[in-house]
Amino acid sequence: MPYRLDRTFFRKEYIMLTAAQTDIIKQTVPVLQAHGETLTRHFYARMFQHNPEVQAYFNPAHQRSGTQQRALAGAILAYAQHIDNPAVLGQAIEVIAQKHTSLTIQPEHYPIVGENLLASIREVLGEAATDEVIDAWAAAYGQLADVFIQREKDIYAEQDERFGWSGFKPFVVARRHVESDNIVSIYLEPVDGQPLVEHQPGQYVSIRLHTADGQLSMRNYSLSNAPGEAAFRISVKREAGDGEDVPAGNASNRIHDSLAVGDRVELSPPCGEFTLQLPEAQEQPLVLIAGGVGVTPMISMAHAALKASATRPVIFVQAARHGGVRPFGPELKALAAEHANFRLHVCLDEPRAEDTDFDKRGLIEAVDLQTWVGDRQATYYFCGPLPMMRQLDQLLASLSVPAENRRYECFGPQQSLAA
Repeated sequence: MPYRLDRTFFRKEYIMLTAAQTDIIKQTVPVLQAHGETLTRHFYARMFQHNPEVQAYFNPAHQRSGTQQRALAGAILAYAQHIDNPAVLGQAIEVIAQKHTSLTIQPEHYPIVGENLLASIREVLGEAATDEVIDAWAAAYGQLADVFIQREKDIYAEQDERFGWSGFKPFVVARRHVESDNIVSIYLEPVDGQPLVEHQPGQYVSIRLHTADGQLSMRNYSLSNAPGEAAFRISVKREAGDGEDVPAGNASNRIHDSLAVGDRVELSPPCGEFTLQLPEAQEQPLVLIAGGVGVTPMISMAHAALKASATRPVIFVQAARHGGVRPFGPELKALAAEHANFRLHVCLDEPRAEDTDFDKRGLIEAVDLQTWVGDRQATYYFCGPLPMMRQLDQLLASLSVPAENRRYECFGPQQSLAA
């Protein structure tokens, strides 16, 4: 009989994959390559129908656009391909574990996912999903779930020790500031008055609030302030939507339209593995490339890098559609005036007549990086729309920048930069 997933399932003696089960998982790889997204679409629809209590943990915009389903399909496929050596997926597991803890995922959530995943495999694959296949995937899922449960337990303990809390904590809106036509910054201070511990530049927090339609919503937003300030700053782009294919963001519109000074929300502690790593060799240039709202973790990194060294070159490249939707212009200009080792370059896709203070029009090209960075070995961090990051990653690879010096973050579900 197939495994029944419940809390006791995750005891280690139940989740050791046999050699035969490992072979079965490998044999399902072609099926996952052909039908993985069909499976994950069925899985999410089934889970939200049978367990609606977990729906608040998922962004409906990512569901409607299909990015969540594609990301899960890719993750399941990667796990099946590396089932006999899952350690190679360590970085991907860390990305997901950090997001899970930002949303306060707990061990009791894993049986819900497992039950619906196994049922979906049977319902989608039909007769091909034999009891042996279901048993193998139950064991494989249990093995992976145990990895997540243990890692997330450690992260919660680390948060308690470093920041003084885990889970959600009440914060109050201390200030609002309009950064551009479509981005507003919210400054958040803890209700209990306790000082904030310095976050790592590049980390994000999860904000929990009720949207205009009364639904509880949890969303991740990068911290855009310099580490160590008295308030956390999140800078939120209004997701206006564009018909059925690009739905409006309920949380972002609530933040833009009605989240006022004095209102209370809840925040989880800073999370995330996309953080600035300061090298011992401070002469190596740091290149920060931001597209659109992807500037939020980049500007926090810029503040931290400039605080750490007055000599290390920091090259900040900001791309935007036009000046009206370019955030943090005055703040970045002030950094350039205050720090001799900071250089700012602005690229606009569709500059307006009034946009005169920019370096180039269009995509960042090899000649631009050669002009701004030169032939020096540098470390690149970049964040922005997926097409932009794919183009940048290919460009940097063509310039022989090693993979370990090309660091990026996807907002929302993690996606590959391979086209």
